[in-house]
Amino acid sequence: MMLEQTYEKLIAMKLFGLANSLKERLARPDHQDLSKTELFGLIVDDEWQYRENRKLSGRLKVAKFKQRSAAVENIDYATARGLRKDQILELAQNRWIKAAQSLLILGPSGSGKSFIAQALGLHACRSGLTVQYLRMPALLTLFVQARAQGTYDRLLKRLAKIALLIIDDFAIAALSEQQKQDLLETVEERYGSGALLMTSQLPVTDWHEYLGGGRLADAILDRIVHNAHRIEIASKDSMRKTAPDLSHAGHSDI
Repeated sequence: MMLEQTYEKLIAMKLFGLANSLKERLARPDHQDLSKTELFGLIVDDEWQYRENRKLSGRLKVAKFKQRSAAVENIDYATARGLRKDQILELAQNRWIKAAQSLLILGPSGSGKSFIAQALGLHACRSGLTVQYLRMPALLTLFVQARAQGTYDRLLKRLAKIALLIIDDFAIAALSEQQKQDLLETVEERYGSGALLMTSQLPVTDWHEYLGGGRLADAILDRIVHNAHRIEIASKDSMRKTAPDLSHAGHSDI
């Protein structure tokens, strides 16, 4: 009777992990010889893990990754594409994210840019950092919608609060002057306070021309390219040929 009352009180206090652990562990035969301190410690650990899992689920919901298998431990180094494992492991320390720096992943279509970007993003989520993954066209659409709804400034502030913003497929299509300005506002709002990861098929040397040259291009590139980390992938064959289960319809890269 006392156990049921305790259980109901824990549920009322929204200590769901603690409540479920209490019932489960007290019923386990292999726990009968544990001291009260040991048992209490295990139950508290279960509540802590329950909360951590809830937080991670929330961060993954915000991140909106498209590839379920994209994880640092699943990155392929066997395929010849110039990918350095030591560089990936260094980036997985998340120091560049905490320092609000940029990472550029460059390479041809199908070379695995999006997979690596999302793998590093998932790793950041697991490490307690907030992440959002957006393809460039989707980001531009957000700004069109925000401008129509009068929530442009709110969108900029929301993006600025994210520890790591991933922009996939940069330079996949021509940008209007308004879209270039939106990109500048995005990187300006985050500059020095949030990390940025961008993937592109276009070499960085061509970005200035792609952005139309002039001061606007200078301003954008100064905030993205200056002191940015780079992963440059060289791949003759598409990674999709060797990993068809990792591709998703509607996404131009893996």
